[in-house]
Amino acid sequence: MHQKKIDAKASCRITREAFYVLKDLIALTKPGLLRLNIFAALGGFLVASKWDIDFVLLICMLIGSTLTIASATVINNYWDRELDLKMERTKNRALPTGRMQPGTVLLYGIILGVIGLAALFVFVNPLAGWLGFFGWFVYIVIYTMWLKRTSTWSTSIGGISGSMPPVIGYCAVTQEIDAGAWILFALLFLWQPAHFWSLAIRRVEEYRAAGFPLLPVVKGIKRTKLQMIPYIALLIPAGILFYTYGYVGIYFLIISVLFGAVWLVHTLSGINAKDTDKWAKINFLISVNYLMVIFIVMILNTKFS
Repeated sequence: MHQKKIDAKASCRITREAFYVLKDLIALTKPGLLRLNIFAALGGFLVASKWDIDFVLLICMLIGSTLTIASATVINNYWDRELDLKMERTKNRALPTGRMQPGTVLLYGIILGVIGLAALFVFVNPLAGWLGFFGWFVYIVIYTMWLKRTSTWSTSIGGISGSMPPVIGYCAVTQEIDAGAWILFALLFLWQPAHFWSLAIRRVEEYRAAGFPLLPVVKGIKRTKLQMIPYIALLIPAGILFYTYGYVGIYFLIISVLFGAVWLVHTLSGINAKDTDKWAKINFLISVNYLMVIFIVMILNTKFS
């Protein structure tokens, strides 16, 4: 009887430890970022297919994209493990706390990438595979290993990788890069800097302490606010072009222009805002909702236009 209790306790401990390991493995993929990117990939696919859906192709694209993006975020965690110790937001991650070993995390990231890219190349099409590899390479090599540590351009150029998911979804169907692919790329590329800088402004001292040369750290908050403006302003004509080329209907045009204008006006108000932290928090929330709303409308307005 006593031995059974010991065995039960040992079994519970192993189960609990396995749960925490699984939790850390999932956290390394940055699930919030992953969900956003996969939703964008789904949007690109549905726009291109106009809801004439090849479900096998869709599932293969989603699996390949998910694993490829997860690979990039895991390797990003591996490379940033020492810098993550210096920031309140990241110091409790699995690597900085020592809950997982660097070699294990690197191998995990490589395996995810190999499987994800193989799925895109073999089961989707070679163009989708190359787009996935390009986004993976930019995020890991250009952004994480180089620009994130050396240049204020890290956010803008690193945004190229974040713009790939909807293009992958779109090209999974079309098998070519046309105007629709470029406009989807533009929407995500233009959205990202203002979105991220809104967060960076609120955490500028953390980034400064960690040694990240972000725009608000190097050039100051006022310069960062001003530099957001052209990115957001250009989102409005990007949405108009998407309608002009016939990829979406009138509802997308109206909502994208109105929502873009709201975001632009609020960003402009930041130049003279007295409470910068409050302004940046609201601007960040607007950016998140902007992307979610326009992609939902994009998907629905493709079907019902």
